[in-house]
Amino acid sequence: MKKGTIILGLTLILLLATVGVASAITNGEPDAGKHPYVGLLVFDIYDEDSGENVPAWRCSGALIAPDVVLTAGHCTEGAVAARVWFDEDVTYDAIPYPLYPYGGPGSGAIEGTPYLNPDYGVGNPYGGGNGLPAFSYRDVGIVVLDEDADVGGFATLPTAGLVDTLKNKAAIDFVGYGVQYQAQVPGSELPQPPPYYRWTGPRVRMYAPSAMVSGKFVHSAEYMKLALNPGGGSGGTCFGDSGGPDLLGGSNTVLAVNSYVTNVNCSGVGYSSRVDIPEVLDWIADEFGVYPPSP
Repeated sequence: MKKGTIILGLTLILLLATVGVASAITNGEPDAGKHPYVGLLVFDIYDEDSGENVPAWRCSGALIAPDVVLTAGHCTEGAVAARVWFDEDVTYDAIPYPLYPYGGPGSGAIEGTPYLNPDYGVGNPYGGGNGLPAFSYRDVGIVVLDEDADVGGFATLPTAGLVDTLKNKAAIDFVGYGVQYQAQVPGSELPQPPPYYRWTGPRVRMYAPSAMVSGKFVHSAEYMKLALNPGGGSGGTCFGDSGGPDLLGGSNTVLAVNSYVTNVNCSGVGYSSRVDIPEVLDWIADEFGVYPPSP
């Protein structure tokens, strides 16, 4: 992860331990089968000390073909393997430890190979690799599964430039497996460095409505700016929701994938990397054979 950035996928496997929790802050509700194509992803990195692949972080993603999952680039960057669950409830209670979250027989996970958008962080117009939003330029990734996933549906890619046609406050649907609560930990026992380890919650697929904050802003050619304001009635995304789809309200069309939030409380606004950019759509089509629907 890049220094000085706050990435939705920062929820590491270490965060899986549950402490006492406060009220939910993402203002969502259980998905209840509305988006069966959204899954929870765990990514492995190669550990030089052990010589083995080990789980490192988790994200969310959307199945766009029987064996192709769309997620965020910063989720696939540096990963050597991945696995995905499409169960609505991916928790210790639903999948016995130690199979969760590592995968293996009986866990329900499908193994896969991660791919990073070749334009990720390359030649971006925002300068350097650090800072917001420079680190996440073209923040799109793909996981190709070892076998087809039969979940009863797929997310759909957008047509090129679709986001530019939307009006301010256009309805957006969030779906993901991110954390939902801030644990109540005595100050003397707060893990270091705070605050990421305070976030927790069941690994359940959640849905929440939101809205596009503005169609035109300084980075709007690459990102969507979305409301994360539970107090104002909109849902929010948080750590672990990286790569989850931002759907055009009431549809299966993925406009963007969750990229980053601007504060540790996961409130205010969040930014998502647009998928409707022609170069992004061309990469997905050319490399993975998945296309937007015909106009």
